[in-house]
Amino acid sequence: MTTYAIIGGTGLTQLDGLEIRRSVDIETPYGAPSAPVLVGEYAGREVLFLARHGHPHRFPPHKVNYRANLWALKQAGAQAVLAVNAVGGIHPAMGTGHLCVPHQLVDYTSGREHTFFADDLDQVTHIDFSYPYSEPLRQQLIAALAAEGYAGSDFGVYGCTQGPRLETVAEIARMERDGCDIVGMTGMPEAALAREIDLAYACLALVVNPAAGKSTDVITMAEIEAALHQGIGKVRNVLARVLHG
Repeated sequence: MTTYAIIGGTGLTQLDGLEIRRSVDIETPYGAPSAPVLVGEYAGREVLFLARHGHPHRFPPHKVNYRANLWALKQAGAQAVLAVNAVGGIHPAMGTGHLCVPHQLVDYTSGREHTFFADDLDQVTHIDFSYPYSEPLRQQLIAALAAEGYAGSDFGVYGCTQGPRLETVAEIARMERDGCDIVGMTGMPEAALAREIDLAYACLALVVNPAAGKSTDVITMAEIEAALHQGIGKVRNVLARVLHG
């Protein structure tokens, strides 16, 4: 049976309903992860949980130790990762409250520790990253969305920006020309690092605001937090259905 790990993003620093059996502090060659790995039971099966930004929410996207997080989950026994990401909507279908299971991504970040294959190598290592998400895992999320009856998309190009600031209107226009459907700040290097250590990885993205220029209103944190509050229950239900099988 597959051992799943859930990486919770903004709005999901803890997983309601998770019956915690133990909390594991794992030291990695890359430093400490954002938070201890929680091992418990959720939706009737054992699952691992890690708060990407720490608990409480304290690490901004560009300061998350992605390498330590993925390494710790692998060491704790994870075989597949369900990553939850709060994003902005670029494509007209990606309105606030919409759920998206992206199929591709574009990396606009810089300066992040983005690979395990950096130092003390016997040989240069490359990975095939043509399709950044595990298709079987994506299909599980898509089926769970349909079973719950939620408005969602089985496609999406995730554009990952550096943060922590939000994007300009011109930047979003460029990303739209590049083919991006949603924008977030934590999709990379997380997805690539998972591939490097053979962890199946897929993303469940919750749209919490229109991207810059996609609304006449100013983007406020209050509106984003309200959208998170309204949508995170749906996220939990989708995750539970995947885990329950």
